[in-house]
Amino acid sequence: MSDFEPARFLKTLSSEPGVYRMLDSEGQVIYVGKAKNLKKRVSSYFRSNVTDSKTRVLVSNICGIEVTLTNTETEALLLENNLIKKYQPRYNILLRDDKSYPYILLTDHKHPRLAFHRGSRKIKGEYFGPFPSAGAVSESLRLMQKIFPVRQCEDAYYRARSRPCLQYQLKRCSAPCVNKISDEEYQQEVDFVRKFLLGKSHEVIADLVTKMEQASKELKFELAAKVRDQIMLLRKMQEQQSISGNHAEMDVVGFAHLNGLNAVHLLMIRDHKVLGSKTYFPKVPKDSGEEEILTSFLGQYYLAPGATGRIAKEIILPFSIEESEPLSEALTAISERKVSLKVANRGERAQYLKLANKNALNSISVKQSTQDSINKRYARLKETLRLDDINRMECFDISHTMGENTVASCVVFDSQGPNNKEYRRFNVTGITGGDDYAAMEFALNKRYNKVVDEEKIPDVIFIDGGKGQLSRAEQYFENWPHNKMPLLVGVAKGTSRKPGLETLLIDGGRKTIPLDSDAPALHLIQHIRDESHRFAIAGHRNKRQKQRTQSLLEEITGVGQKRRQALLKYLGGMQGVKAANIDQLKQVPGISPEMAEKIFNHLHDKA
Repeated sequence: MSDFEPARFLKTLSSEPGVYRMLDSEGQVIYVGKAKNLKKRVSSYFRSNVTDSKTRVLVSNICGIEVTLTNTETEALLLENNLIKKYQPRYNILLRDDKSYPYILLTDHKHPRLAFHRGSRKIKGEYFGPFPSAGAVSESLRLMQKIFPVRQCEDAYYRARSRPCLQYQLKRCSAPCVNKISDEEYQQEVDFVRKFLLGKSHEVIADLVTKMEQASKELKFELAAKVRDQIMLLRKMQEQQSISGNHAEMDVVGFAHLNGLNAVHLLMIRDHKVLGSKTYFPKVPKDSGEEEILTSFLGQYYLAPGATGRIAKEIILPFSIEESEPLSEALTAISERKVSLKVANRGERAQYLKLANKNALNSISVKQSTQDSINKRYARLKETLRLDDINRMECFDISHTMGENTVASCVVFDSQGPNNKEYRRFNVTGITGGDDYAAMEFALNKRYNKVVDEEKIPDVIFIDGGKGQLSRAEQYFENWPHNKMPLLVGVAKGTSRKPGLETLLIDGGRKTIPLDSDAPALHLIQHIRDESHRFAIAGHRNKRQKQRTQSLLEEITGVGQKRRQALLKYLGGMQGVKAANIDQLKQVPGISPEMAEKIFNHLHDKA
């Protein structure tokens, strides 16, 4: 890449719309951009009078440029955001929001199911959302369960029913699994749910009123009373959620910049109600302008793959941006309806924008306050451990039950706090049950045996345990092949095991570091230790639960993994398998009559 000559490259560059990718000496993509005129845009980087320091630093690292031509500027905009998501270039503004949004799923079954959904849309059905949080979805499902008795149970549980479950007794499900409701009536409830989730609650109420009046005319007073209760619950929900707004659907984007931090606050309004809000903190290269930050956020948020459902008809911006027209065209194209981007100066939209900006500014204050607290704790810990700097810390813990299902955890903290992406769990094997020392050595070996990048080697390793665990850890590092050697610190609990009474051990437990119970450094260590403890216990519980549900089936000759999964899925877990008779077992795919009898006899002999 070192033979790149900008002048020669620019002579061959097209003047059509497209996307350009700037590469460094190692061929890594360091910046992705789009242009209506590629030649004009890329040439601007190599002018002699560039005043922007960010651009000068970027140009000094360019060792190659690749371009992709597109038919329109809209196509270029879509491709640009896909490539930014793919390469995460260090000189682009990046929206670090890897979590998929939660949706409500209405499945495409004979008796459709309402369910929480997050992730890829592989299940056939209708998806409603996105919702700002999992809590918002759970609350919506809970409320709908009271109003519309549509099933929310898992398919395996639904198929295995021979009598109504507790939800039917609580009048929160109409029990279509055992034909307590006709298919036509159930489909009508599903239609009500669909309209409600589409924001047509007024239409649902009108339909219910008609249904109630018809039931009264036919002297079906019990049905009329039931529908009346549905109407009352719907109206009560409307009263609780309604706001005084006149706009049915829009997103309001607030922006704030303070002390080097940038925040974007998104206020989501659907069906005249505030659905929720969320604050984002994009990763911003130095000297980036506010317009550039906002433009990058809008593109990466709304043009991300699978983001069609989150695009509102109207998007209110805190200030005008040059890219508003191409963005509007791109959003209109992918959502297949007119999408407008506006700046609000007065009226109700301006009030919403003022609220969004206020929340963005407050979020920065909260984040800085939290970060200041973390920085203070790091500074005190460096003083306590007499280290020049701490960029990375790791903590190990072991969890098991009477020596069984041993799991080791490793959590990672950096200068920003917990780094969840670096967390690791290890299923400990090949040791004597209950030997925590051997389990610790196993975990350290798994974690560091193949480490190559010295940046991944922590400055401090905390061992949750006393002298024994710490000594075993020090034995492991006796033949450490790398130049960087982490400091090993044991965190021993006090006699009463109460927080604040911990003792820090170094040098194989021969030295202790005294800390007051209110010391900021100790609070940081407690946070790391508690996080490793939580992570280990969660892994151990998952492993133990999996073993409990499969151990009996694993003892049966001829029942492999696929047959076990089929039995558990089709019959609704281990309880359903145990309760099934031979005829029900035979109906499971892959289970022959002979195998069904064998499984039944084995399980009931065990019982």
